[in-house]
Amino acid sequence: MKQIYLSILSAIMLACSINLHAQDIMLHDLKAKKQKVSIGIKGGFNSAMMFTDKLSYGEQEITDIQNNYKVGYIATVFTRINLKKQHFIQPEISYAISQGSISMSNLRENATILEDNALIKTKMSSLEIPVLYGYKFIDSYPYGMSFFLGPKIAWTIKKQSSSEYSGFYQKNITENIRPLNYSAVLGIGVNISNIFFDFRYEIGCNNITQSVSYDKELTAEPYNEKKLTLKRRKNILSFSVGAIF
Repeated sequence: MKQIYLSILSAIMLACSINLHAQDIMLHDLKAKKQKVSIGIKGGFNSAMMFTDKLSYGEQEITDIQNNYKVGYIATVFTRINLKKQHFIQPEISYAISQGSISMSNLRENATILEDNALIKTKMSSLEIPVLYGYKFIDSYPYGMSFFLGPKIAWTIKKQSSSEYSGFYQKNITENIRPLNYSAVLGIGVNISNIFFDFRYEIGCNNITQSVSYDKELTAEPYNEKKLTLKRRKNILSFSVGAIF
């Protein structure tokens, strides 16, 4: 008899637990429907790749260029505006540090242009504003998954950005990075309750190098007679973790 009572009591407790969990899901769904605007924060890592379209001294182009990625950091606050049928708009503001380099060998065709194996190391700090459109193709509490895409504009913080050149005949090379750069963003977000994981890829849409100059008086002839030209785009792969409220 005691075992029967215990079994009945256990069944009642289980039913109550299931009922409370169901009520919690219903309350969350009601809250989600009413909450049109959410605010979130996130932080993570990025990997920048400086894809080079052109690097030349005068009419002579430098070949066999290798793009090397480096790890950077990103911190973001954002607002999510929930629309109908699982659609949303998400404007963000981020502070990002991105680093990358390109290397060249002075063998073969480059031997007459480069003094040694050359390297260009770049570090960029920027304030970035993406405006993303997203769609939640999984939206069942506490799990969710969404796809998003949109444009991004980035303002380069000049005092915190630099490029270092080595292996060139030209001395004291200075690169001016464009103050405003543009890119296209696409990615996937996964959330468990209010914690989410963000994976995205950014495609650079413009040449980030405004101009390249060097000290012609310190540079030996004939390497001080022509213009040094660099055209490159910055593509970024990033991962971040955050919370949305």
